[in-house]
Amino acid sequence: MSQKARPSSSEPDFNTRGLSRFIYGPVLSRRLGRSLGVDILPPKTCNLDCIYCQLGPTKKLAESRHPYFRQEEILQAVKTALERTAAVDFITFSGSGEPTLNSHLGQLIRQIKKMTKIPVAVLTNSILLADKEVRQELAAADLVVPSLDAATQAIFLKVNRPRESLRIEKIIEGLRRFREEFRGQIWLEIMLVKEVNEGADHLEKLRAAAKLINPDKIQLNTVVRPPSEPWVQPVEASKLEEAVKLLGPKAEAVTEARKKPPGIEKKDLLSLIFNVLRRRPASSSELEATVGASPAEVRQALAVLLAEEKIVARKHGGQVLYQVKRGKNL
Repeated sequence: MSQKARPSSSEPDFNTRGLSRFIYGPVLSRRLGRSLGVDILPPKTCNLDCIYCQLGPTKKLAESRHPYFRQEEILQAVKTALERTAAVDFITFSGSGEPTLNSHLGQLIRQIKKMTKIPVAVLTNSILLADKEVRQELAAADLVVPSLDAATQAIFLKVNRPRESLRIEKIIEGLRRFREEFRGQIWLEIMLVKEVNEGADHLEKLRAAAKLINPDKIQLNTVVRPPSEPWVQPVEASKLEEAVKLLGPKAEAVTEARKKPPGIEKKDLLSLIFNVLRRRPASSSELEATVGASPAEVRQALAVLLAEEKIVARKHGGQVLYQVKRGKNL
């Protein structure tokens, strides 16, 4: 009786540290469907300290770009994940911080494009788009989702907490130049925080900035996961809809994905769930859709991880979200 061949020693197993270090999911993304995450940074490597960040505070703002990891290891992890994962809509650079801080990003995008026809997306906070070299590296992507949460320096400092020398005008100009050069899709994301950046006057300034940038879409979001600062609150649904109308026909409110996609092959449900939660808090229903498991299977796995004190449960926005405890490994 024949058996399924085991991975060779040169190819990391789906649940080994080599693969899970760089790959997570596919996760069920509200915007990108089934998104296979590629994480090319050490935990919380970022040049901003956004008040709403689901990864917690940035202990030290990154000031320069570095390779961080060997390209070969990342590409091998992507290759292995693609061989073992079905129904992926996007390969998405995201995860532990700001992807453009990895100086190998452009080469990684181009090499991944050679191995698959699945479109490549990059989520970015837009800070380094003022750098021509970074814009050229992103040119190989199919979709870039840049953020712009502020249109004035005062609100930029309050919501994104950059180095004080960084100017919002420079960020907006970088986005404008990127639009001129980039041939793919640009979906501009705006995260609205109650009593911080959702005021009518500020939204008018954001509309002017968005008109200058001219993205293909403007996606309005609000705080749906436990934020870095406990006082941060989401805007009401009615306020979100008002902002959509103000920002014009390209604008839309991002809503939670509800459709459950087909399951994926998994060898170890505990490991798969843990690696999703390492990058983002999630509810049990999100995990069911993300890993293709039944409610009972997910409940059982979460119970084990909670009992082992690997994860914690937190109430946020009327639902229970699970996240990995700081410093814990599986």
